[in-house]
Amino acid sequence: MRIALVQQPATADKPANVRRGLAALERAAREGAALVCYAELAFEWFHPQRPAGADPGRLAETVPGPTTDAFCRKARELGVAVVLNLYERDGDRQYDCSPVVDADGTLVGRTRMVHITDYPCFHEQGYYTPGDTGAPVYETRAGRVGVAICYDRHYPEYMRALALAGADLVVVPQAGAVGEWPDGLYEGEMRVAAFQNGYFVALANRVGQEDWLTFAGESFVCAPDGAVVARAPQGADTILYADLDLGLAATSHARRLFLQHRRPELYAAWIGGRAR
Repeated sequence: MRIALVQQPATADKPANVRRGLAALERAAREGAALVCYAELAFEWFHPQRPAGADPGRLAETVPGPTTDAFCRKARELGVAVVLNLYERDGDRQYDCSPVVDADGTLVGRTRMVHITDYPCFHEQGYYTPGDTGAPVYETRAGRVGVAICYDRHYPEYMRALALAGADLVVVPQAGAVGEWPDGLYEGEMRVAAFQNGYFVALANRVGQEDWLTFAGESFVCAPDGAVVARAPQGADTILYADLDLGLAATSHARRLFLQHRRPELYAAWIGGRAR
């Protein structure tokens, strides 16, 4: 199965960003991709680089809504599954949201970011409500796909939950800046998660210079043995392709050993018996 990670910049012109995203979907389909994935807030300026104003919800859209409708139509036309990410409005709340579209154009669900950070240039608590969708895994024509949105990837509990729900591939939409973390630690973190949980991890990062941040790119895919099997360059507006055998998840160390030998009854007792 071929996966495509769209590593593109965004401008303040959201309709133009969506059009470029749809064009990238067409290019990826022509190259044989069965699943196309986008970075965090792929079609809009990265809002949290500035503190939220009085009404951040004005920047958000509904799901379903105009962006998901456009990608559902294109997915159906091309026969390709899609993982998006956008700023969602639901009533008086807003979420960092990844809608998932199957290859027949059906919106099969949405994952909302659970853990919300806040520090300079990532003022996310002013924009996002903590997600309430849990850690779902979607049955798509491309395979069993879970999503860990940006900050959620740092939480082993979340990454393990996706494994226990049967994910063969975890997509990570990210907005990672140049120099945000040195020495490849973020990549190492995802390699360990893939190895410990027995699935592929595909991290799609944005690129481009914005108000306060320069996004790095360097999207990558790692296999259930922790090896990086594809990597995009830093700063490039490009599409990263990787050919994956999702059947390797079933024969991984994690599936054959780690997950079978878990002792969850002990973990619950340990957590319950001491301060959190």
